[in-house]
Amino acid sequence: MASPLQFAYRTQTAIGVFDAAPVYEALPGFVKPEGNLRCCVYSPCGRYFAYATNDGISVVDASVGHVLTSLPLPMVYEISFSPGGTYMSTWERPAKDENGDATKNVKVWRTIEDVPEDQEKQPLGKFVYKNMSGWNLQYTADEKFCARLVTNEVQFYNSSDLSAPWNRLRVEGVTDFAIAPGKSQNVAVFVPERKGQPAAVKVYNVPQFNSPISQKTFFKGDKVQLKWNALGTNLIVLAQTEVDKSNKSYYGETNMYLLSANGSFDARITLDKDGPIHDVAWSPNSKEFGVIYGYMPAKTTIFNHRAVATHSFPLGPRNTIIFSPTGRFALVAGFGNLAGQIDVYDLEKDNRKVTTIESGNPSVCQWSPDSRYIMTATTSPRLRVDNGVKLWHVGGGIMYHEDFNELYNVMWRPAAADALPAGDPLHPVPTPHPSALKYLGTVKTPSKPVGAYRPPGARGSSTPLHFKREDEGGAAHTVSNGVPQIGPNGFGRPRNQIPGAEFTKPAGIPGAIAVDGGDLSKTAAKNKKKRNKKAKEGEGNATDAPGTEGGLAPPPREYGNGSPAEGRSPERRNQGQGHSSQHRSQSRNNFNGRNRSNTHRARSQSRPGHFGQSAQQQQPQGGSPLGGGDGAMTPAQSANAKKIRSLQKKIRAIEDLEMRHAGGEKLEDTQVKKIATKPSVMKELEALEREQ
Repeated sequence: MASPLQFAYRTQTAIGVFDAAPVYEALPGFVKPEGNLRCCVYSPCGRYFAYATNDGISVVDASVGHVLTSLPLPMVYEISFSPGGTYMSTWERPAKDENGDATKNVKVWRTIEDVPEDQEKQPLGKFVYKNMSGWNLQYTADEKFCARLVTNEVQFYNSSDLSAPWNRLRVEGVTDFAIAPGKSQNVAVFVPERKGQPAAVKVYNVPQFNSPISQKTFFKGDKVQLKWNALGTNLIVLAQTEVDKSNKSYYGETNMYLLSANGSFDARITLDKDGPIHDVAWSPNSKEFGVIYGYMPAKTTIFNHRAVATHSFPLGPRNTIIFSPTGRFALVAGFGNLAGQIDVYDLEKDNRKVTTIESGNPSVCQWSPDSRYIMTATTSPRLRVDNGVKLWHVGGGIMYHEDFNELYNVMWRPAAADALPAGDPLHPVPTPHPSALKYLGTVKTPSKPVGAYRPPGARGSSTPLHFKREDEGGAAHTVSNGVPQIGPNGFGRPRNQIPGAEFTKPAGIPGAIAVDGGDLSKTAAKNKKKRNKKAKEGEGNATDAPGTEGGLAPPPREYGNGSPAEGRSPERRNQGQGHSSQHRSQSRNNFNGRNRSNTHRARSQSRPGHFGQSAQQQQPQGGSPLGGGDGAMTPAQSANAKKIRSLQKKIRAIEDLEMRHAGGEKLEDTQVKKIATKPSVMKELEALEREQ
């Protein structure tokens, strides 16, 4: 007994047709082709199955597997059928003829046609189409008309006569179109933004092309997906831009609109969560649709045909929604870079969750025509390992499993609802195939629940809310736009806080102080204690130091902005002051001994102290560093003092270069020129000192 459920697959070396539950065996009458197999496809009605090889195209009766007809077309890479399977289209690799013109690589055939044996089957029409996407003709549901897109117009043909267009829909700048299914012969066309004009979606009735019966204009629409419901009465427009000007998404910005075919309703669908729209799908009943949107964890909401939200599912890492053919169940899953979990909801039973399936990393997920099974498959070239097919019952159990070497494609055979057995898909649960039991025996059951890694210090404690996902009770996702999150200590993450652990205040640290609500770490507290100890020792030494008047140390030097000592610890600043004072004393003594004039010598003798003393020793508290008075310097004196300090700095740099040159170091040309400027700098310095 043949199964009402059937699927076909294509691997690197073979094409197979397989009867699913309850027999789980290959179709007896089908002979597997081998060799270079390019494509395979079922007709939408489920009557035919076609595949392409190097020898040509073969069309098979899907019920028994016998070949019905074949075409000698060795270079076909894509095959497509009309809704009723009456017509078949093929796409061949583009080529050029002897004159250098492009050959007509898209051909339309009558699927089953009586042709005399001495004659070859001829196509109904030929066209040129270079791209492999969007090449197929679109048919009305009754197969009376078909259409294709050319520059600035959509051409309509009688399906039985493709020699010349039957009618033309002229729309300037049109880039996409979609013919509505069902009995209503409507067509929607899309025109993107152009020269400051908004994008537009217009709906026309075939063949009344004088004016649109419904339209919607909007900005932020570089490309769209046009999704009709099964009856052809409502249209969802999913618009997307190439670039998101708000810099919130790398993949552009998405918006969604809803139009009625008769023009009575059009609106933008407002979503209550920020982020991109991951997926949208109509229910087979044409009365509702589902949308997955927002930053992860995404939100899934069911809307009615008037864009009113009726139910929302729990937040989760999901990006795919598929309704079952009967419309009773909805599959909400996370594929691609997500974990591959599949949630199944029963929409007729208060939207309750039926089960969650751990499907691994599938690239194909499809409902069976009777809504009882879910097929998942991992295919090449997305993944070249772990390729295989799994059949799951809607209740969550695995029914069948088979591994393949480089599986390229797998699909269910379409079937009408009246040709399938009636009954509750959930009950009774069918008996699994032995391959499913074998697969379950190889799956490792984790001994502990899998979760995020937690460092040893954070294990056994509760996770802070700011580390939890939104669907786990954490805060909602916000885009920071590059603004760093500042912790309580002012420098990013709070100190002593391990990700995933509650903040604990360090105890038993002597000398620890609070900074913005958080204590110093153990190392910082230890260093602070050492600094305090050295500071106390320095105060004690200062009271006994010789040369101090009244046992008082000189006042500490104030460092301004940009000082080399800024930001150092106190003990390093003190060391730096002593070293710099000693260096200045030595350089100034050398300078005074060699180049100082009589006037300069007299001035230096008249000053208190000598050049070997530090600035604190030369300048009484409250006095001027270069002026002898107790009052503040005049602006002219301040400017001269600043120039003197600058020239003295140049002299020190030149003397350092002289010492390096004397030591045998090779200097740059600019450094040699700098040494040559020493006499002029000395002369300018002496002139300023005389003025001072």
